Amino acid sequence: MNRRVLALLAASTLAQPASAATIGEAIGADMPQLMTLYRDMHANPELSMQEVRTPAKLAPLMRKLGFEVTEHVGKTALVAVMRNGPGPVLMLRADMDALPVKEQTGLPFASKATGKLPDGTETPVMHACGHDTHIAAWLGTARRLAAMKSDWSGTLVMILQSGEETGEGAKAMLGDGLYSRFPKPNYVLAFHDSAVLPAGVIGVTPGYTTASVDNVDIMVKGVGGHGASPQSTKDPIVLASRIVLALQTLVSREKNPLDPAVVTVGSFQAGNKHNVIPDEARLQLTVRTYKPEVRKLLLDGIARITRGEAIAAGMPDDRMPIVTIREEQHTPATLNTEKLANRELELFASHFGADRTTILPPLMVGEDVGRFWVPDPSIQGTLFWIGGVRKANWDAAGGDTTKLPSLHSPLWNPDADAVISTGIEALTVGALDVLKRG
Repeated sequence: MNRRVLALLAASTLAQPASAATIGEAIGADMPQLMTLYRDMHANPELSMQEVRTPAKLAPLMRKLGFEVTEHVGKTALVAVMRNGPGPVLMLRADMDALPVKEQTGLPFASKATGKLPDGTETPVMHACGHDTHIAAWLGTARRLAAMKSDWSGTLVMILQSGEETGEGAKAMLGDGLYSRFPKPNYVLAFHDSAVLPAGVIGVTPGYTTASVDNVDIMVKGVGGHGASPQSTKDPIVLASRIVLALQTLVSREKNPLDPAVVTVGSFQAGNKHNVIPDEARLQLTVRTYKPEVRKLLLDGIARITRGEAIAAGMPDDRMPIVTIREEQHTPATLNTEKLANRELELFASHFGADRTTILPPLMVGEDVGRFWVPDPSIQGTLFWIGGVRKANWDAAGGDTTKLPSLHSPLWNPDADAVISTGIEALTVGALDVLKRG
């Protein structure tokens, strides 16, 4: 494990409000019911912003634990509040949406569910990102903290968020008055299962942990005609191809090499017949960055290069490409508050041991949880990761994650027992540390 984690463990003199054995035994007693819930969630996934069954199933369970529960926040999300005397406000967040993916795990409780995309297209649906483990761990954490009220003081706000996969959920909750209708947090904690860590290992990243994500559409206009007479046309496929290649120079030649970034063209669509040059070609891009200034450089550069290549191809002004940045789909980078992230790293190293705690490098995936704290410096927040790769699979791959299914894969089948139990324990000890009495 990381030397820094070993040093933190060696230097740590943390006093735990409850022993790891005591918390672990209580979690163990809850696990049969939580695994039943997990299998139910896995078999009945729901697409982003269409989560109806999931919050309806969790709401009465949270009320039974003594939480004040409000449903339909930001359309489909759930907020549960427990007030337990004076102290800080801690928000624990889990996401609950699934993906338009056809499951191929072969599990006996594999999803056979279908749903409809926003355009009405019917699609198979799967919890291919492990949000079903998050839901079960969220409920398990609520059970532990409700049972341990004598060990903490303050206000606990637990949110079951919708629409993480589409980047809509956190924004919708905040827009629906999350911080005016409910206690505004001083601290936010959340976890995500990981396909790059062995099951039960916790990864923490002080600073940037997930990337800013932008979706960009480019409509490349041309003048169509017969494939045998290209001189009479303005071929949008050739122009679009030039644009694809030129865009790569934004990362390789215009950006500081020390600032990570990705520009990927994920879709190139044009034409429908061998001998016809079409009137247009369409590109779809994903742009990943961390720093706002790097994001601006890339987005401005995409517009500049696209227009420049069109001019070089002799396109008239009325046939210039149209670049559309999908601002409504933008997910900002998740910047873990270094003070809280380092505290969690120290806490987890002390509680779980150095062999189960590591500093994880930043990832280029997107996560909208940062919306809950990054824009407001009065709130500290941290997203940490819990390994979900089964030991046998990890060992067979020799730790080479390129040989293993990733998140969003139809084959993703995490060690749910390890993820859920570790998630409950980590969130519980994190909460007890923030909300300690005295």
